[in-house]
Amino acid sequence: MGSPELVALMLADGRLPTGGHTQSAGLEPAVRAGLGGEGQRLAEVADYARDRLRTITRVEAAVGVVARAVALNGEPVAAVEAAWAARTPSHVLRAASRRQGRAYLRLATRVWPEVLKHLRADTEMARPVVIGVVAAVNDLTAEQTARLIGYDDAQSVVAASLKLLPVDPAEAASWLAGLHQSIEDLIQAVAELTVPDDIPAYGAPLVDAFAQAHAAERMRLFHA
Repeated sequence: MGSPELVALMLADGRLPTGGHTQSAGLEPAVRAGLGGEGQRLAEVADYARDRLRTITRVEAAVGVVARAVALNGEPVAAVEAAWAARTPSHVLRAASRRQGRAYLRLATRVWPEVLKHLRADTEMARPVVIGVVAAVNDLTAEQTARLIGYDDAQSVVAASLKLLPVDPAEAASWLAGLHQSIEDLIQAVAELTVPDDIPAYGAPLVDAFAQAHAAERMRLFHA
């Protein structure tokens, strides 16, 4: 078992082989729908990331925190996955999360095999559930778990913007820095949760609709 702080940094590293480079956190379909105004309203990228932190990502952070608590108690995490699925209406987003979760689990079984006490190898499980289990076996706190999920989502949006819009990388970094308080607000909202029924059900219907349309696109840069 490594240092919890270093494990958190490792999981937040986009170079980790979990397929993160294939994800835009829904930014690509949002840009197709007009977000960013073809480079004329770039600040909308930060607004989009902030809105996700208040809705979809807050749910995912709660799922990760609860999965961690359930795993620490030695209980099955299937109920957490079911609660997540009930709060994720888009089957496209459910499938994308489960594919990423499978990639995380494949990595975790090699690096932190203790996860196999809670999850079967090579199974599809929602990404925040897998992250919660990894957090549990590495002694990450609930706050670290929520911060990791919040940061990863915001960073996915910002990184994708560099490939989708005419964004100055320094400006993109300033957007991410400006989201720190929103991430901390997310942490405060979910860090005390311990059971699946406590997971919030915030929604973002436009993001769901964008995801459904994106799945049918023949030419796309990101999977989701």
